[in-house]
Amino acid sequence: MIIKKQEFYVNGIHYTIRSAVEKDAKDLSELRIHIDGETENLDREKGEALIDIPGFAQMIKTDTENRRNLFLVAVVHDRIVGFSRCEGNDLNRFSHKIEFGVCVLKDFWGYGIGKNLLKEAIFWADSNGIKKITLNVLETNDRAIKLYRKLGFEIEGILKKDRIFSDGKYYNTIIMGRFNE
Repeated sequence: MIIKKQEFYVNGIHYTIRSAVEKDAKDLSELRIHIDGETENLDREKGEALIDIPGFAQMIKTDTENRRNLFLVAVVHDRIVGFSRCEGNDLNRFSHKIEFGVCVLKDFWGYGIGKNLLKEAIFWADSNGIKKITLNVLETNDRAIKLYRKLGFEIEGILKKDRIFSDGKYYNTIIMGRFNE
């Protein structure tokens, strides 16, 4: 699905949130590798589960054509600095919900990019009859958990010792959901 482009000016930075287009595939492939190496908040370590340019191009095409999918990018000075995806399920029993994921370059944290990507996704979901948005978040990502709660998400469960990091310690994943009645 495609949304109308939105402009933001936060803390001295101007950025745009828009639907991903096929020509973004190269930048997205490179960006994802970079972001995966910046934080342990995401599922992957740098270089894992690579998505190449044709892979991103196909994902963008699929998400554009599917009314229950949404692929957004955040752009600063013609450079993609973050993206989010909402992915629905083709099974009828799950057709009311989507799963949300987001990532933003660390240099651009603190400008509301992740928050505005999520707010755009929520608006799109609510406007298109999607009743539930789910997401997973690392238990130590306090900023994200606080934001999600502020935007109406509730903790639905905890996956104990779900991830192991380079320090050899296990961490929990928190499952959160937002239901729009």
